[in-house]
Amino acid sequence: MEKRQEDFQIRVYLKTELAQLYAPHLSPEAALRKMRKWIHRNPELYHRLYDEGNEGKNEQAYSKRQVGIIVQYLDTP
Repeated sequence: MEKRQEDFQIRVYLKTELAQLYAPHLSPEAALRKMRKWIHRNPELYHRLYDEGNEGKNEQAYSKRQVGIIVQYLDTP
């Protein structure tokens, strides 16, 4: 069963978990690579994710704040 947009919650997600919500047809590793490309290709998104808060790009998960920013730029998965 697919998750509907209204079921999506802004919360802490493992990076691979969130990436697979955006690209469910890909493996976890491929989905994460794709998501990283999307983020790196948008300098404003990259800056807001990693330069405005205490969360680092080497973390295993996106914080609630970061997930909210990602949804603003990429829409709801």
